[in-house]
Amino acid sequence: MLLAIDVGNTQVVLGLFEADAGDPVHRWRMATNRHATSDELALILQGFLGFAGHRLSQVQGVCLSSVVPALTFALRRMVAEYLPFEAVVVEPGTRTGMAILIDTPREVGADRVVNAVAAFDRFGGPLVVVDFGTATTYDAVSADGAYLGGAIAPGLEISANALYDHAAGLRRAELVLPRSPIGKGTIEALQSGLLYGYASQVDGMIARFREALGTPAISVATGGLASTIAPHCSSVDHVDDFLTLKGLRLIHARNRAPMEPG
Repeated sequence: MLLAIDVGNTQVVLGLFEADAGDPVHRWRMATNRHATSDELALILQGFLGFAGHRLSQVQGVCLSSVVPALTFALRRMVAEYLPFEAVVVEPGTRTGMAILIDTPREVGADRVVNAVAAFDRFGGPLVVVDFGTATTYDAVSADGAYLGGAIAPGLEISANALYDHAAGLRRAELVLPRSPIGKGTIEALQSGLLYGYASQVDGMIARFREALGTPAISVATGGLASTIAPHCSSVDHVDDFLTLKGLRLIHARNRAPMEPG
């Protein structure tokens, strides 16, 4: 079994893959705790696996992408202490099978490379990959599978929290679709601005990426809020909630021998 771990600024997403599984057979989310120790992480992972009828000792491989250095260190140490192998960490020098054609390749976030690898493996190129996380990232992949760069925007929840923090007269609104883009009250106005406004941003960015690429590139959305926003976008072709985890599985296979069945 392979344990894929995607550490984001807000949440950690974990997926458990059987030897030849295309999708994770189990998936879990937990809050990102930058102060968690290797022992605490082992206990948490053992709990998740236990709910699925497994044990940590049964895991045969771990592949990790992280944008939180403290947790990268703690997870790497946890694997070394509790399992008889080292974790594959997506970082400079890791074999991804994808050329990184930007000015400073070491600066690109590991999760963005992982998403690009998974999307190209599934759909080919050229591609625009949109990841709805703490930040919303837009990434371009060429027809021959090279990472070309992208854009970073504040995520929906960050934008909403900033609005609530700086506008005393506004109260929090549930992120559901209002009756109309023209809100009949403050809550509906907020819902319209957040959901339709953000969807329009996504459509606009995809259009600009396609223009820059010179082709109607396939667009793929992933991330925690993809299922909330993508249905209201006219330019998103595919939604894959497992995209990052699938990319970790692919990168693990390119850096380690295939897992044994079981």
